[in-house]
Amino acid sequence: MAKAELEIAGKRYALSCAPGQEARLEELGARFDQRVKELIEALGDLGPERLFLAAGLSILDELDAQAANSGSKQLDDRIRNLENRAATLLTDAAARIEMLSRRVDEAS
Repeated sequence: MAKAELEIAGKRYALSCAPGQEARLEELGARFDQRVKELIEALGDLGPERLFLAAGLSILDELDAQAANSGSKQLDDRIRNLENRAATLLTDAAARIEMLSRRVDEAS
C-alpha cells in the first residue's frame, strides 16, 4: 500500500492509497486545501472538523449545480430533437395530404 502526504490548513495528513495513485491524491488534497483556505478567509478558523464539513458540503453543492445544468441541457437537446422530428413528420404529412387533394380534384 502506498501513502500520499497531504497538507490541509497547515496540518499534514498521511493517507494510504493504491500504488500509483499518490500524485492524484496529492493533487486532490491541494484543491481541497485551497477550498478550506477560502472558507477560513470567509468564515474564520472554525476548527478542522467544521472547515472540512463546510468544504465538503460546498463541493457537493457545486457538483449538484453542475449536474442540474447538465441535465437541463440534455433535456433541451431532447426537446429540440423532438421538435425537429415533429416538424419533419408534419411537413411529410402535409405533402401527402396535398397529393391526395390533387388526386381527388383530378378524379372529379
